[in-house]
Amino acid sequence: MTQTIFINLPVESVPRSRDFFIGLGFGINEQFSNEQAACVVLADNILVMLLAKPFFAGFTDKAIADARATTEVLNCLSCESRERVDQLVALAEQHGGRAYREAKDHGFMYGHGFEDPDGHIWELAHMAAPAGEP
Repeated sequence: MTQTIFINLPVESVPRSRDFFIGLGFGINEQFSNEQAACVVLADNILVMLLAKPFFAGFTDKAIADARATTEVLNCLSCESRERVDQLVALAEQHGGRAYREAKDHGFMYGHGFEDPDGHIWELAHMAAPAGEP
């Protein structure tokens, strides 16, 4: 059985966050979306639930971190090419996000990242195939 991962993130505005991820080219699963939540499809088995902060608060007794001031998690998404890494950062900037830091080229790995409108960090990485592999 294939497992699915749901990443749940608190957001100030579900419509704004939804539009941001649509602007990056990701789809929305309407079955799991409403005025309190939007389900972003990153891959067949990786979904991001963008939850309005009051709705998110119903799932935990802990305080909700302000992602603009603190970091609890770094989300990392693999990309098929360096160009796709750069494209996603550029799209994020065009749709209300900002580059998280400068791109880094480690030879075998190229990485960059962005913060979404709520300050959640999304790292992007392209890993070069080892010599002799496609």
